[in-house]
Amino acid sequence: MSSVRLRPPAQRGEPRAELHDRHEDGHRLHHLLWRLGPGFRVCSSAVLGGGIGSRAWVLNAQVPGGYPRLDPDRHLAEIAAAEGLTGQGAGLMTAAEVAAYTCAHDGGVTATVTTGLGVRGWAAAPETGRRPGEAPGDVPTAPFRPGTVNIVVAVPVPLSDAALVNAVATATEAKVQALLDAGLDCSGTPTDAVCVIAPEPGPDGGEPFAGPRSPWGARIARAVHAAALAGARPAR
Repeated sequence: MSSVRLRPPAQRGEPRAELHDRHEDGHRLHHLLWRLGPGFRVCSSAVLGGGIGSRAWVLNAQVPGGYPRLDPDRHLAEIAAAEGLTGQGAGLMTAAEVAAYTCAHDGGVTATVTTGLGVRGWAAAPETGRRPGEAPGDVPTAPFRPGTVNIVVAVPVPLSDAALVNAVATATEAKVQALLDAGLDCSGTPTDAVCVIAPEPGPDGGEPFAGPRSPWGARIARAVHAAALAGARPAR
């Protein structure tokens, strides 16, 4: 596995995405990397390092369609190791072309989105066929499929735990609004992922709210909407 950086590194204190190029099993693939260093925490649904906690880096890696591996967390850790990353990070995957990422800014918030909508639909879809022996309430097991709409939001102010969770919800709402505004009949793909980066809070606990009508939530919503809309329009 080899990697070449295609964009300049982030400025100190400003998490910015670097686009990298790598080769795996005959495929030329890309990944986005945010080098956070100390003093940041992340709230995410990432397959590697998900949840809320301090993170030193965030990785959004492209994989081939029909992803064959069953250990995406280990695969992401391998990509991170090849970049020389240390400490705990968060890693997302997508079958979308990462080099075609879209980015938007609003009042200090930056949203970066990778968009692939080949398999899309509504979140509340009818239940599909169950395997023999499964009860109606059972959740069927399925192989991991890399998320195709991945959203990474960088916020310049500390957020409380509740606000971090609220920010993920706000970003998701803005994504759905963008898909509808792009003329698409869907709420996303079955494996979309969201990641919110913010500085560690001090004694005050950070901003308490990140809903769409709070000051920072409104900025998150507008930035995600703009980036997701730009990415979704080619899929119309």
